[in-house]
Amino acid sequence: MRQLPKQDANENVLVGLETPDDAGVYKISDELALIQTLDFFTPIVDDPYMYGQIAAANSLSDVYAMGGIPVTAMNIVGYPIKKLGPEMLAEMMRGSADKIKEAGAVLIGGHSIDNVEPIFGLSVTGNAHPNHIWTNTGAKPGDKIIITKPIGVGIQTKGIKDGVLDEEKTKRVTEVMAFLNKYAAEAMKGYPVSAVTDVTGFGLLGHSLEMITKTDVGLIIDSSKVPILEGTKPLAIENVVPAGSKENLAWVQKHTTFADHLDYHDQLILADSVTSGGLLIAVKGDSAEDLIEKMHSLGVKDAVIIGEVTDKHPNKIHVI
Repeated sequence: MRQLPKQDANENVLVGLETPDDAGVYKISDELALIQTLDFFTPIVDDPYMYGQIAAANSLSDVYAMGGIPVTAMNIVGYPIKKLGPEMLAEMMRGSADKIKEAGAVLIGGHSIDNVEPIFGLSVTGNAHPNHIWTNTGAKPGDKIIITKPIGVGIQTKGIKDGVLDEEKTKRVTEVMAFLNKYAAEAMKGYPVSAVTDVTGFGLLGHSLEMITKTDVGLIIDSSKVPILEGTKPLAIENVVPAGSKENLAWVQKHTTFADHLDYHDQLILADSVTSGGLLIAVKGDSAEDLIEKMHSLGVKDAVIIGEVTDKHPNKIHVI
């Protein structure tokens, strides 16, 4: 990104290349801003319908993380049609279309290329009021930190790829990835939210670090409160771990202190690279429990408080 030519300042760009946020935001009027994002990846589950659902949920999530409502979506497809045939592609697109419909958005087109392996995702446009955009910085001392989905997704999808994850756990991690962050975002409306991001490729610790980099606050994360998919640690011990998760841990270690009871595998799980993860939210402390109850009532059953914001160690994460 540093190699891109400098762009002239534009007062209508509310969120652009200057910050590592989840989507770009462009102001159309005093009442309307557009949120734009895109994402795609190769298959992480065997079921093409669920692959489509997960890819769509992951792409839509960036709009929810910015406080917006998805409006339109366009398919991004790379696919070896001669090798795999049209039926699998049709199932991928059907899964995606069902999630787009659940989000209340509409599919208006897309683009496809012939590719050696499948890739799939969406370009999504959403809208929001210009004064009600959420970004991934702005957390304040005393805020509580909430996560809305369990982690361990990268390790478990590696288990799927390696053929070592059983059917029950495969079903669980697939459902977690396909679950829309729509319901968590709806619950958050009207609450004193300071910062929001979604937990994806950089893992819980990586995205937590993004929230406090170049700020005057730090985080305390209680590892005993972090929701982790059942069966994740045994896989980590057996080195069923994506390379990206190990790279994440190497990156965050210099900014993170871990309690002595957390071994290398525990640390890996906290840095595990996630696909279609939950929202990570900083909210005013005295509103956090009420927000959790609201989320649970809307079906976000895994939402939980995992830590707090502090001014005692700026730009650092303490995991207890």
